Formats: sequence, C-alpha cells, structure tokens
Amino acid sequence: MRKLVLVLLMMASSLRADGEKAGEFDYYVLALSWTPTWCALEGDARGSEQCDASKDFGWTLHGLWPQFHRGWPSFCRTSERQPSRFMTNNMSDIMGTSGLAWHQWKKHGTCSGLSAEDYFALSREAYGKINRPALFRRLKDPVKVPAKVIEEAFLKENPTLKADMLTITCKAGRIQEARICLSKDLKPVPCGADTIKDCSMTNALFDPVR
Repeated sequence: MRKLVLVLLMMASSLRADGEKAGEFDYYVLALSWTPTWCALEGDARGSEQCDASKDFGWTLHGLWPQFHRGWPSFCRTSERQPSRFMTNNMSDIMGTSGLAWHQWKKHGTCSGLSAEDYFALSREAYGKINRPALFRRLKDPVKVPAKVIEEAFLKENPTLKADMLTITCKAGRIQEARICLSKDLKPVPCGADTIKDCSMTNALFDPVR
C-alpha cells in the first residue's frame, strides 16, 4: 500500500511539472546563450547551421521562460494555435534556428498565456531590452575568465539590472548562458532562489565568436 501511495505521489508531482494551465506564472527568465559554447558542446556534432561562421552569432536568444518563484511550468495546456513555419523562421535571426523557436514555443511559450505570434513578439522585445556587452565580440582567441567577469560586464551595460536579477551559468567548464529575470511587462526583477545559481568558476573557457 505504501508503495502505491509513493507511486501516486510521484505521478501527481510529474503532472504538476508539466501540463499546467497557461498564463499562470510569476515572472520570466530571459535566457541568452553564448553560441560558441553551444556549438562546441552540441551544435557542431549536429551540423547546426547556427554554428556556421558566416552567421556570426554571439549571444542568441535561447528562450523566454515563464517561471514560478519556485520551479517552472512547461508544456502547458493551451487553446492557442501552433506557430506557423513563417513565424519560427522569422525568429532564427536571434535564436539561431527555426527549430529552437518551435521547441521554445512548445515547452515554454504555451505557458505564457499568449498566442504564438505574441509570444515571439514579446521574446524579441525582451531580447532587445538587454544590452549585450560588445567587448565579448572583440575577442580573437579563447580565454579563461571568472564567471563573475561576465556578470559584471552585463551589469555595467544594463544599469537597471542588479546582481540578484542576473545569473551566469556554466557547462562542461565553459561559460554557457546569461539569464535575466523580468516581470510580465519585461521590467528587471529579482530571480527566484532556484534561478539565481551563479557559476562559481574562476577559469571558465570563453570562446570567441566564429
């Protein structure tokens, strides 16, 4: 009987993690991915067009994620229509590929309570509100830096941000993403406890734009 109860609790927890009602969340996380890192760890092996040197991608939009103060919704129930190929293709200039745009809608956009068109428009607006430090694009060679340096550069270029509104993540010893917490009307807000987990590396690899 005890095992059955545990199974039911696990199932209930899983249902809470996915399939929530659209539009019910506390704030957004704007995730900006450093393309050279993604390409080195995943994109090159996939032969992704995002990694072609002619694309010249630096900080790209990974996604705009509805977030709770603890946890996050995903794959929400929504009556909104799926995005057209035209819509997802139009996001590739800041997201790298149309496939990522489709995935972000399916996993996160459905939880926004917005139509696909409005979600992508809001994502583009949020991306445009954050100044991405130009000095990173001037790098010619790979460097190893404290993750704190990346955070400080973003804070300097975005005076309305404070340290508790931004987190830098690392993956496989590399600088991975800058994640900024925004209100539903895209004003900077403090991140929740499970979001504000800064990378503590002092020698994270940071590759230049290709």
